[in-house]
Amino acid sequence: MTTYPHLLKPLDLGFTTLKNRVLMGSMHTGIEETHDWNRVAEFYATRARGGVALMVTGGMAPNAEGGVFPGAAGLFSDQDITNHKIVTDRVHEAGGKIAMQILHAGRYAYSKDCVAPSPVKSPISPFPPKELDEDGIETQICDMVVAAQRAKEAGYDGVEVMGSEGYFLNQFLVEHTNKRDDRWGGCYENRMRLPIEVVRRVREAVGTDFIVIYRLSMIDLIPNGSSWDEVVTLAKEIEAAGATILNTGIGWHEARIPTIATSVPRRAFTWVTKKLMGEVNIPIITSNRINTPQVGEDVLADGCADIVSMARPFLADPDFVSKAQAGKADLIAPCIACNQACLDHTFSMKIASCLVNPKAAHETEILLAPSDKSVGIVGAGPAGLAAALTAAERGMDVTLFDRADDVGGQLNMAKKVPGKEEFWGLVDYYRAAVKASGITVKLGADATADDLTGFDEVIVATGVAPRDPQIDGQDGPNVVSYIDVLRGGAEVGKTVAIIGAGGIGFDVAEYLSTDESPTNNLEEWLEEWGVGDPETVRGGLRVEGPKPEAPLRQITLLQRKAQKLGKGLGKTTGWIHRATLKMKGVEMVGGVNYERIDADGLHVSFGEARERPTLINAETIVLCAGQVPERSLAASLQAKGITPHVIGGADVAAELDAKRAIDQGTRLVASL
Repeated sequence: MTTYPHLLKPLDLGFTTLKNRVLMGSMHTGIEETHDWNRVAEFYATRARGGVALMVTGGMAPNAEGGVFPGAAGLFSDQDITNHKIVTDRVHEAGGKIAMQILHAGRYAYSKDCVAPSPVKSPISPFPPKELDEDGIETQICDMVVAAQRAKEAGYDGVEVMGSEGYFLNQFLVEHTNKRDDRWGGCYENRMRLPIEVVRRVREAVGTDFIVIYRLSMIDLIPNGSSWDEVVTLAKEIEAAGATILNTGIGWHEARIPTIATSVPRRAFTWVTKKLMGEVNIPIITSNRINTPQVGEDVLADGCADIVSMARPFLADPDFVSKAQAGKADLIAPCIACNQACLDHTFSMKIASCLVNPKAAHETEILLAPSDKSVGIVGAGPAGLAAALTAAERGMDVTLFDRADDVGGQLNMAKKVPGKEEFWGLVDYYRAAVKASGITVKLGADATADDLTGFDEVIVATGVAPRDPQIDGQDGPNVVSYIDVLRGGAEVGKTVAIIGAGGIGFDVAEYLSTDESPTNNLEEWLEEWGVGDPETVRGGLRVEGPKPEAPLRQITLLQRKAQKLGKGLGKTTGWIHRATLKMKGVEMVGGVNYERIDADGLHVSFGEARERPTLINAETIVLCAGQVPERSLAASLQAKGITPHVIGGADVAAELDAKRAIDQGTRLVASL
């Protein structure tokens, strides 16, 4: 009997059967825009081989004005059909099924040609949209229908009509963006006319034996969003129009509620989808922050949905399903919902990948040829672990040294930060993967140059040391390092000044502001962010707004640079960290000079002229003033005539960049 009977149970759709209840949700990776169709095909085929039942592509534009940006991929010609057939053929050869998402961005399109129901500018795009007239709406419908027809010609098993996250069809549904007074606006019957018409005409065009998924916004999380009665009404009408499956969308892109970041509790919104169960007779997919087989199993066993959607977990590990089937869940590389290499890349116009798995979307580029070399690696942090596991995958004889008594390096500090609980699972995975790989591990070993003689290759991944900020008085009893704080060995007073507002400074501020992470308590998290039941409050936003717990300490976060604090944080998550600290009353001060520390606190001044001398009253001052590479071992090796490869923080110490460290470790070993 399987450990996951609900998750791995087939689903009969009548004309076809899904082999399990796992959907790989749509992700825009940017690889379609490279026009390297072998690369695209291998990305999806790799995940099909890993056992997922059905995949949905990144959003394909139905026309130029509907693309998320100029030049966005779509099926506009016979050549596009031929190109996409390379993808679908490869997926089918791998035993998988794949649907193409039809995504019309509406006012979210990053283009001066964007269109919408009304000329209401999006807060996340600089371009005001053009209001469509009757003929313009008909053109958009026809183009979406043609996109579905072309998808079928290209061999796709179905399409997903994107109707959530605040995109074009979603924009027609709510008065927030639909100000029309014709048959496409006004009462809800008119506002929901467009998505129903699109699904009805898509079904007519593709016939009965073709999957049509409609992604419906279950909770908008914006002012004047849909009511629950409207959500249910639309779901029933979409079913009647011919949809095979309803997928779940949570929140608009402009919503100021986190929905997929690591600080969001696991399965945080499955209770919303559960409310729709029984209202329609077609399968329902639930989504957001489902990242382990057990979480997926529990969601289905609790009756929250018929299928679970996981997107980023299939970047982290394409073999997610097959490992679950084989009873090897501990060897699934976990998605930690960091967004650093996926969404942050997407919104920076880069190819998306994964912090945990740099091979994601680079399957044809990072190739691991067999090798019998011996490799000595010093440092079992992210860079060293990535190098060791990649080397083992190539068949190398690997010995991994670390002076600590466990693997993980500074991940073991990151996991202590509220909202970063997923790092516990990442360290657990590394521990299990290293054990299963046959790597020789020498923990508690302060490796020397003598220990590393005789290896074909030596890799130094010894990490970083805290930078000395050279502040007068920093050796006082009221001054501690971030390392002492996050390792739990430092006593910290009720008033705190944090020197340094990079990623570590923000982490320390969050750590010191609370003693219980709301990420571990869904009800507390919903209260903190002001999320309500859409049955009682329109759009799921509580009228009273966020209600965070009172902070444990009075904290001042400072930096030398005269710019907004947190500017260097993640593109899609930085606002969450800033909002969290704001809710905790953390004062953020930039453009300071650190003059001295004494028993009264931290003395600062401002600007090049060192004006406005100010005392920051603080019982404790925490040093988070950056890091420097720890390269002493590399120097010793070079003195013995051994030329090591230096990676991770030992190479470049800028912040604690696990994404760069893991990518560097992986690519280095792939190239040896």
